[in-house]
Formats: sequence, C-alpha cells, structure tokens
Amino acid sequence: MIGVWQLLMLAALLGWPVYNSGLAMVGEWRRSSRAIGDSGAVPTARPAMEFWLVIPALNEERVIAPTVAAALDLDTPGIPVHVVVVDDGSTDRTPAILDGIDDRRLTVLHRAPPEARRGKGAALNAAYREICSLAVHLGAMDRIVVGVLDADGRTTRESLAEVADVLAQPGVGACQTRVRIRNRTRLLAFVQDIEFACIADAGQSWRNRVGSVGLGGNGQYTRLSTLALLGRAPWSSCLVEDVELGIRLHLAGIGIRYTQRAVTSQQAVTDIRRLLRQRSRWAQGNFQCGRYIRKLMASREVTSLGLLDFLQYLLMPWLAVPLSIVIAVVLGCTIVFSLLGDTIPVLGDPRGVLWIGLTELVGVILFPGLLWGTVHRLSLRDEPYWRCLLAGFVYPGFLLLGVVATWRGARRQWAHDVQWDKTERAIEVGAEKAAAAVSEALAGGAARADRWVEPSPMT
Repeated sequence: MIGVWQLLMLAALLGWPVYNSGLAMVGEWRRSSRAIGDSGAVPTARPAMEFWLVIPALNEERVIAPTVAAALDLDTPGIPVHVVVVDDGSTDRTPAILDGIDDRRLTVLHRAPPEARRGKGAALNAAYREICSLAVHLGAMDRIVVGVLDADGRTTRESLAEVADVLAQPGVGACQTRVRIRNRTRLLAFVQDIEFACIADAGQSWRNRVGSVGLGGNGQYTRLSTLALLGRAPWSSCLVEDVELGIRLHLAGIGIRYTQRAVTSQQAVTDIRRLLRQRSRWAQGNFQCGRYIRKLMASREVTSLGLLDFLQYLLMPWLAVPLSIVIAVVLGCTIVFSLLGDTIPVLGDPRGVLWIGLTELVGVILFPGLLWGTVHRLSLRDEPYWRCLLAGFVYPGFLLLGVVATWRGARRQWAHDVQWDKTERAIEVGAEKAAAAVSEALAGGAARADRWVEPSPMT
C-alpha cells in the first residue's frame, strides 16, 4: 500500500510533466491566436522610430564582420538603422575588422583596460551613454530604440517592423523577440533550439498575459527614453544583466511585451564544457537576482500572477540545489534497501519507491522532452519529426547539465567569483567571404566609419 510520503513524492514528480503540458498548451494557444491576426500589438499609427543596434564584442573575429553587415542591411527609409559596436578590449583581429568597415551608419567604441572587460553590462552602458549624447544633439531622444544583439545575433527587417508596432502601444517601453538557433545541425544545438524557440517562447507568451515578460541578452529592444529613467547605467554588473534590467523595468511600472513574430537567431554552444560554463554563469546571475524578491513582493506594479511567475523563476536555482540532494539520497537509499530487502524509513516499502522511480522515468524524464520535440515539429515545421523525437530523448541529459551548472553557479556565488566567462563563437559559412571583403577594405585604407575611443585613466 502506498503511504502518504510516497503520494507526496508522486505528486511532486507528476507536477513537472503537468507544468510542461500546461505551458505547451499556452504556447500553442498563443500561436493559434496569432494565426488569426492577434499579433499582440494594437493597430495604431506608428510614430517615427529609428533603431540603434548595440553589439558588444570581445574577441569576435570569427563572426563580427557578417553580423555587422547583416545589421547594416536592415536599414530602410521607414525604419532607419544605426549600428554601435563596443570593442571591449579585444586582442584578436576584431578591432582591425571593425575599423575596416566603410559605413557612416556604423559607430565603433574602442574600450581599453582598465575600463574594458568589466562585463557585458558595462559595455552596453558605454554604448548607451554615447547614444544618449548623440540623441540629445540630434533631438531624437523620444524616437530612438536601443536594440541589443550578441556578436552572433541576426534579425530581419520584418522583425524590426514588428518590434516598432509593439513599442507603439501605450505604456510599452521594451520588447523581447523570439530566439532561434541557426547552427542546429548537431543534436546538442538542436536541443537548445527547442529550449529557446518552444519552451522559452511558451513561457514568454504566458508572461505576456500576466505582466512578467523577461528580457534576454539577444534580441531585446528598449526605448532610449525608457532607459534614461534608470540613470547613466541601466545595465548592471549582474551576470544576467538582461534579466535584471527586465526586473527593474517592471518595478518601475514599465510595460514589457514579447512577440513571436520578431525573430533573432544566434549560434548554439556545441561543446558540453563551454555549455556548462555558459549555464553556470546564467545560474550565478539568477542567484544574484534573488535580491529583488522582496522588492517584487512589495511592489504595486507587479500583478499577483506575475509575482508568482517571478518567484518560481528566481527561487528555482535556490531550490534546485537542495532538491537534487534529496533526490540523490532517496535514489541511493532505494537501491540499497531494495538489495537488502528491508523497508525504507519514512518511505516504507522500497518496491513502492521503485514504482515511483518508474513513474519518474516515464513522466518526468521522458515525457517533457518528447512533448517539446512534438511542439517544435508542429509549430515550426523546419525539422523532421524523427529528429524532434530524438532531441526529446536527449533532453533529460540536457536538464541534468542544467543541474550541474546550477551547482557550479552556487559554488561561484559562494566564492564571490564574478568573472565573466565569454561564450566562444564558431565561424559560419559565408564568414570567410565577409572577412575577405574587410581585409580588402583594410588594404585600401577605406575606414571611414565613426570612431570613438573611450579614454583610459591609465593614459
């Protein structure tokens, strides 16, 4: 007979697949509603807007040339685009590549130590202050939108138009786009596409309803006038400066919207070791954002459902560490007591625990992955179904890496290690051609882009 503790364990285990099922239904409902014209943006006359796309760059010679070229190509008479690249103390060919790009719409900010390499937030703040200075001079403070793209980030003209429509809504100061993975030929990369394009998409669609949309590091857009409300440094030194910015905007009563129709693509991390470093940094950043829990609970700008969403997101890293210990202990005890043929204190008959373990295998480990693989196939239709199912089977291992990363993030936070671990990029097809064009420009001495070198206290 199953005891009370076993029932509680079973309920906890089944909660995960139930949560994923509900989230998937929210995302699918959102997709269906958009198919009949609900874009999330209220039809209105779009005010004049111009986009200033900020690209932080630290040793990005593999990707920076095609990324800048793609960003400049977004410029249209209806939506003018300027690009600001922050060379954050690069020691590879990144500075030379940037200086070789001949385009008046490009501004390059060369940062030197000790100001450089203080994290992505510091680089973004340097670009923000430069844009503010130019905006005041041009009288364009109210019409400028600051977009953030990673050095491997790409978007489309249609996406900028969609973002402009979203930001035209009353009370909306920021917008986050959908994120896709470009280099998803490898299975690990494809799982990350499922994570961003399906799971995160469904979560953000739900947050659109409850008022807790988060900002990501790639494909975030904020009105310059909105950023100005946060002072000279809208982005902080937090390791997830994007998440923290979103929280601060919500606390200030600024509306943030998410749109599926605007898409930003990026590279996946295809090496497990580098993936662990990236996710450890993210986990540590989430630990750092825990300091906002009290402010969120006391805020009148956050809805009740929005607060619950914030709490589950911010508390999850803190709960993951002790829960993983409990699960490991229960699993170890189950194996030992099953071999001994004895009962388990508190839990009782080990056969009941093994039955719960089987439920965990099917319901917790396999079901969510297969569910999201199916959602990917049905909603995006750009990958074969067999590959989506294969990624679903791999998904449990991906979650386990997340647990390991959380432990590493906790260790880093405990040791006060706030060093920024940069994500390495891979060279893409077509990048060689872009690099060759830049080299030709360098040889001809055609560097005429606007340049600004941040003065160093050392000089």
